[in-house]
Amino acid sequence: MPTIREKRVYTDQSETVDAYVAADLGVAVARVSQDKIGEFSLVERCTARDVAATERGVAAATTEDVLVESGDGFEETGFGPAVAVTDYAGDVLAASEDGHLARYNGEWADIGSLDGEVRALDADLVAADDGVHRVTDDDLSAVGLDDARDVAAAGVPLAATPDGLYQLGAGWMHTADGAFEVAVSDPVTASADGLGRAHAATADDLFEHAAREDADAWRPRDLPVDDSVTDVAYTTDGVVVLTAGGALAADVGDGFRHRSLGLRDAAALAVVAEGNA
Repeated sequence: MPTIREKRVYTDQSETVDAYVAADLGVAVARVSQDKIGEFSLVERCTARDVAATERGVAAATTEDVLVESGDGFEETGFGPAVAVTDYAGDVLAASEDGHLARYNGEWADIGSLDGEVRALDADLVAADDGVHRVTDDDLSAVGLDDARDVAAAGVPLAATPDGLYQLGAGWMHTADGAFEVAVSDPVTASADGLGRAHAATADDLFEHAAREDADAWRPRDLPVDDSVTDVAYTTDGVVVLTAGGALAADVGDGFRHRSLGLRDAAALAVVAEGNA
């Protein structure tokens, strides 16, 4: 199985990818070739809250259980209702409604619990209503902020909060104004001291990280659909954006092209190289 790179990124050099979407109706998959969004189908009927590409396959957090895709479709794992999933050191990391975290490598191993509500997971970072936490093999540690809506772990970590977008350096540094809900970074282009490709979103606007020699800046990006962005994923040559109303928009440098999947409450996106799901 190909190597996992980050929660929302799971591609090789293939020009065609499968985009998995977690939504109220279930988990759907759409075929994306460059900036063309083709056929799509519902592959698992459930109430899906999150989806992630992991070394164990595509994982979905649902109101009933954590599901992991095998050759015969999605299978239950016995975790129970979940709000978020991600790849963590080759295993599936999941968070429950009450803040309990565990990792799955064929069976579940407890990591710990938070007092607050978990909003998102990315690699070893947890976004919760009491701030950002870091996962170790058997513990959780608070790493700052008061209210985190999303986190991006690749390169220089990002945190989306109602008070702005923050970047982790010598502590959390404010990097953009706004009530941010989404933060995503590309591990392929990130480095220990730089973001590479990255995006963030408020309820109304999408922003793209633009690295310059003299400064790092966030510039707004226009989408062809008037809807809130809920997730972003990266392909080798481009970026794929998911909106709350179930639209996918893809850009490989010539502007976004989009297609509506007609899915209510679309919450999360994971991109997998064709044939590797």
